[in-house]
Amino acid sequence: MSHTAHIPSHRKPRRSASKTALRAGVAGGVLSTIAVAAAAGPAQAEPVTQTIEMPTLTTGLSTAVAASAEATQQVALDLETQAHEDAAATTAAKAAKKAKAEAVRKAEAKKKAETAAKAKAEAALRASRSEARTTLSATSGSTSVAPSSSSATGSAASVIAFVKAQVGDAYVSGGTGPNSWDCSGLVQAAFRSVGVDLPRVSQAQSTAGTQVSLSNLQPGDILYWGGAGSAYHVGVYVGGGQFVGAQNPSTGVVLRSLDYDPPSGAVRVL
Repeated sequence: MSHTAHIPSHRKPRRSASKTALRAGVAGGVLSTIAVAAAAGPAQAEPVTQTIEMPTLTTGLSTAVAASAEATQQVALDLETQAHEDAAATTAAKAAKKAKAEAVRKAEAKKKAETAAKAKAEAALRASRSEARTTLSATSGSTSVAPSSSSATGSAASVIAFVKAQVGDAYVSGGTGPNSWDCSGLVQAAFRSVGVDLPRVSQAQSTAGTQVSLSNLQPGDILYWGGAGSAYHVGVYVGGGQFVGAQNPSTGVVLRSLDYDPPSGAVRVL
C-alpha cells in the first residue's frame, strides 16, 4: 500500500458536462452579440413597440351596469308611488270638500226647517189668541172685562200683593223664583204663600178650581190662555181690569190690562 493512500485529494470536484456546456453556450452568445453590435457601428436603433395587454373589465362593468339599472328601477318605483300618493290626496281632498258642502247644505236645510216650524208655532199661537178674543167678544159683547166692584181681602189680597211685588223680574222657562219666573211658576208661588198648593204647569192650573165667567172675575182668580186643561199661559187677576203674569223673555213679569191680551177663561181657587 502506498503511503499516500489515505491522504484526501485537494482537487476541486469535477463539474458535470451539462453545466459546463450550458455556461459555455451563454458566454458564447454574449460574446457574439457584442461582436455583432461592434461591427454594426453607431446605427440608429429602431424604436421598440410594446403591446400592453389591458386587464379585462367585463366583471366590474357588469356589476356597475346592474347597479345603475337597479337604481333606475328604484327611481321609477318611487315616482310611481309618489304619483299614487298624489292621486289619493287629490281624491281625499275632493271627497272632504264634497262632504263639507253636503254638511253645510244639511245645516242650512235644518235651520230653514227650524225657522219654518217656529214661524208655524207662532202663527198657531196668534190664531189661538185671535180665536180666544173672538170667543170672549161673542160671550161678553166686548173685549174688556168688567172690573171687580170690591177690593181684595184676606188670602186674595196676599196673592195679589205677592205677584205685584214680582213685577219687573225676569222671565225664565222653568223659573220658580225668587228673581226669575215662568208663568205657572209665579202663580204656584203666589198661592203657596197663602198655603194653597197648585199644580206646577199651566195646563193643570187651568182646571185647579171652579171655572168662572170672564164677566164675573174677582181679584185673585187665575186667568188662563188656551183651553181648560190645555192652557199654554196663566196669570193672576188683580182687579181693576188688570192682571199680573210672567209673559215672555222680552217683557218679564208685567202688570197689564186685560185688553192687552184677553184670556180664554178663569178659575177661582180662593
